Formats: sequence, structure tokens, C-alpha cells
Amino acid sequence: MKKNILSGFERVVIKVGSALLIDKTGHFNKKWLQEVSEEIASLHKKGIEVLVVSSGAVAIGCILMDRKRSELNLNDLQATAAMGQTQLVLEWQDAFKEHEINVGQILLTPEDTENKKRFLNSKSTLESLIGFNVIPIINENDTVATDELRYGDNDRLAARVAQMVMADGLILLSDVDGLYESDPNINQHARHIPVIEDVSDQIISMAGSKESNFGSGGMLTKLQAAKIATHAGCVTIISDGTKEKPLKSLMQGGRYSLFSAKEKPMVLRKQWLVGYLDAKGALKIDNGAQKALEEGGSLLPVGLLEVKGDFERGDVVNLINSQGNEIGRGLAAYSSSEANIIIGCQSDLIIERLGYKGRSEIVHRDDMVLF
Repeated sequence: MKKNILSGFERVVIKVGSALLIDKTGHFNKKWLQEVSEEIASLHKKGIEVLVVSSGAVAIGCILMDRKRSELNLNDLQATAAMGQTQLVLEWQDAFKEHEINVGQILLTPEDTENKKRFLNSKSTLESLIGFNVIPIINENDTVATDELRYGDNDRLAARVAQMVMADGLILLSDVDGLYESDPNINQHARHIPVIEDVSDQIISMAGSKESNFGSGGMLTKLQAAKIATHAGCVTIISDGTKEKPLKSLMQGGRYSLFSAKEKPMVLRKQWLVGYLDAKGALKIDNGAQKALEEGGSLLPVGLLEVKGDFERGDVVNLINSQGNEIGRGLAAYSSSEANIIIGCQSDLIIERLGYKGRSEIVHRDDMVLF
């Protein structure tokens, strides 16, 4: 028997598509949602941090309005999504309420993952929700997304979220049990591929065109998502979500396709920081702060001696010790103007200096590398 593939994950993003939430009769599949929520709750209570990327806003909105998606223009679709999203989150909330777990809604657009400042804001919010033991329910903000600026598919959104929170696992629940060399609906002898080490052009070509039944099932975007996630150090799994208790099936060795991660998320982040040449500024720190960093801590404002350069939140800055030697590099949680205001400040007094509550650390330990 295969080992429990989920047992090694510490933080996992689970993507649920519209096809799994709407049954064959065109009605909302409450029973399926309740079963999956029970499975997620079980993972949550075992200490695995779970984020859910859930489609379904437009599909549920169409049910509520008794309209077909094909009948609606962009403005109508956005209005439909607004109605459906409310119901979608309520369904997730009700399902997790039985397990005494709170959920938090997060709606994202491409600007929230591609714009550096908004990326960091979104990341901080998600990290806070996880810290509160809340399960984030994430979807694309279809009410403001346009054809020109949208993910278009939550597979890629899920990959971006996994990248953002440095998840070590991404599970794409689909209507197929993984990747095949050709469309299994056409070729009954198509070979299933259990492990993919690299999402090459050859692998992507197996998804078929977007216009084919196979492609429209989402395999092409799932492979694109796998490419994003695995390069961010995140193992990606495509598995059949139509089964009863699909996560239990995974844990008991059910069939799936696994895309191997290139590196651990933290290793990749630190490799990127080491290779980054264009630091926007520098933070000079005292001996106590240096000792704390060497012991695995974050850089707090109280340890700051001097702020050099002009930088914004999220920019790369050099870390310099009291002797003037560069000892590391990291991502600034504050701009240079903000950092100058909170030099030497205790973290609980930041709100008094800035007039608003920011992060306790000026560079988080996950966002730095020491030389």
C-alpha cells in the first residue's frame, strides 16, 4: 500500500472546482462539501495548516438567478458572482461550524499576487488568519476581474497562493485522477503518469488543447499551476475529487499524479535572496540583534541603529552589523521612512510612533538569509 501522501505536509492549499460543488442535476452539492469539510477539519486538528481555494461563485449565482452562464455578458457575470460568492462562503462557514472551525473570506485579483506591495499585504493577511487557527476560503474576485486582467482559472490562483504562503503541498481536486499520456475519455488504454519530476513542454502537450473535452476539464491549467507551484518548492497533486471522501482516498493510497517540488520553499526563497544584486537599502543593527538573528530570530525595530537608502516595503535590504560588515539580506516589512521613525522602538510601541499597528518585526526570519 502506498504511504499516506498527506502525512508529510505542514501547510497545504486545497483547490476545489465548480464542477465538484454542483451535482449532475445542476444543484449545489451540499453533501460533498460537508464530507470534504470533515476531512479538512481532521487535517486541521492534526496540526496541518490548510487553505482552501474554492471556485463556485458564478455557478451558484446562476442557480440563484435561474440563468445559464452562456446567457450572461461580463457585467451580468460579475453581478452573478457577487450573489454566488456570498452563498458560497456561507456554505463553507456552515460546513466548518460543525467542527468548531472558523473561516475567513479572501478575494484576490492578479494585482494582489503580481504587485509587490499588494502581494505582501495579502500574504500578511493570510498568515494572520492561519495564526488565528482560521481556514482561509479564497477565490478570485470575479466582481471586479475583467477578461483582460484575471487568472481565468483557480488552478493558477491556487498555485500563486501556495507560492505566497510558502506551502509545501498543493492539492488540485479534479474530475480525473491525474495526468494521462492522452485523453482517457478517448483512449481507454491511455497510460496514467503517477510521478512527474519536471513540467516540461512534452508534459504540457499531454493536456491537449483548451478546446478539447480533455483540456476544458482543466488539465492544461492544472499543469501550468503545477509548474508555478513546484518551482516555488511546493509538491503538487492532481487527484479525483468526485469520489466520496477524496482526501481519505489520497491518504489510503488512491490514484493520483504527483509533481515533485524543485526545492523546499524556504530554500528557494533564501537562494533568491542570496543571488539578489540590487538591494535598495541597508539596516544597521546592534550586537544584540545580530545575536538574535544568528539564533534564528527576526529583526525587531529595537535592534536597529541606522536606516540607509530609500526603499519601500517588500524591497530587498542588506543587513549590516555594528562594525559595518554585511551579515545578511532580507525583505523589509516597512519602508525606509517608516523604519526611520521606529528605530530603537519596542514592538508594542510601534503603533504610537506610526499611528497604526504594523508587523512586530522589521525583517521576518522567513524573509532573510544570513551569510
